[in-house]
Amino acid sequence: MASRLCSRLAYTRPAPVGIRLSGVIRPTATTTSTSKSFPPAAKLAATRQQERYSSNSPMEPAPSHARKKVTIKSLEALYRKGEPITMMTAHDFPSANVCEAAGMEMILIGDSLAMVALGMNDTSEVTLEEMIVHCRSVSRAAASAFVVGDMPMGSYEISEEQAVQTAIRLVKEGRVQGIKIEGGQEITPIIKRIVKAGIPVVAHVGLTPQRQNALGGFRVQGKSMATAMKVYEDALAVQEAGAFMTVVEAVPAEIASIITKKLRIPTIGIGAGNGCSGQVLVQIDMLGNYPPGRFLPKFVKKYGDVWSESLRAIEQYKSEVKSREYPSPEYSYPTTKEVVAEFEKVVGEK
Repeated sequence: MASRLCSRLAYTRPAPVGIRLSGVIRPTATTTSTSKSFPPAAKLAATRQQERYSSNSPMEPAPSHARKKVTIKSLEALYRKGEPITMMTAHDFPSANVCEAAGMEMILIGDSLAMVALGMNDTSEVTLEEMIVHCRSVSRAAASAFVVGDMPMGSYEISEEQAVQTAIRLVKEGRVQGIKIEGGQEITPIIKRIVKAGIPVVAHVGLTPQRQNALGGFRVQGKSMATAMKVYEDALAVQEAGAFMTVVEAVPAEIASIITKKLRIPTIGIGAGNGCSGQVLVQIDMLGNYPPGRFLPKFVKKYGDVWSESLRAIEQYKSEVKSREYPSPEYSYPTTKEVVAEFEKVVGEK
C-alpha cells in the first residue's frame, strides 16, 4: 500500500495527439506513424497507450465491472427481496472512485463533508455552492451507483420554491440522481413539491444533525415512548409525502426495526441497528482516516487504518527526500552520457 501512496501512477486515457510535457503538446514520430498505419480503432488504442509525463495526469474512473446503472427500480427490487442496500458517503472524486470500485449501490454526498472534508465545526456551515462542487466531483466517478446529494441547512427552509430550486440545482449542476433532506412531518410539503418536480427524495428522520441545537445536541432519538412515536410518525409522514427511501439515524435498533416493518419504503440505518433495509456510514470514519483521539459515535465500526498507513508513507517519503534516496535513477528520466558531457561543457563556457 505504501508504494501506491508514494509513487505517481501513469494513467492512460484518450489524449491529444502527441505527448504532454508541462502543459505543452509535443507531436511525436510515434503518433504520426500511428495515424498513417493503423485503422481508427487501433489508432485509438495506441493513443490510450501513450505515456503521460505531466505532473498533473488526470485520475481515471475505477475499472468497470460491467455493472448496470443502479436506479430506483433496482433499489426497490433489492428492498422487495429483503437484500440490504449498501450506501456510503463520498465527498470527492477519489472517495467516490473507491465506492464505485467496491460496488456500493448508493453514494451519498452528505453535508458531513463540512467536517470531514472542509474542516468546519458542524454541518450547518456548509453552503449550497460548496455542496454542488462536491456533488459534481463525486458524480464524475460514480458510473453505476445511485448518487444522492444532501440539501444543506439554509437551502430549503425559507419556502417550497427555494427548496425546489435547490433540488434542481443539485441535479442539474451537481449531477446527482436524487436529493436527501432532513426532517419529518414539518417538511412534508417541501418533499411533495420536490417529488412533483420529478426529483427523487431520500428523507432523514430520527437524529437530524442540522437541527442538533433544537434537539439539545447529538442525542439518540426514540428511547422513550413519546420520542419513538415521534420518529415513527415522521417516517410515515415522509413516506406519504413521496420520499422513496428514508435514512433513520441514532434510533434504538428494536425501534428502528419495527418502524422499518411498518413502512412501504426502504430505511437506511446509521446508528439504528441491523433491522433497517440498508446501512450507511461516513467513509472517513469507517476507513480510520483521522488522527488519534478523534471522537467517534458508538455505531461506527473502524474497518481500516488509513491515517496510520498514510502517515507512515509520507514520513518515509520525507526521510528519503532528506537523504536523497528519492528520487533514485529508476524514478528519473534518463539521457545519454554524451548529452550530459556536452551540456556541461556548453553551460560551463557561459
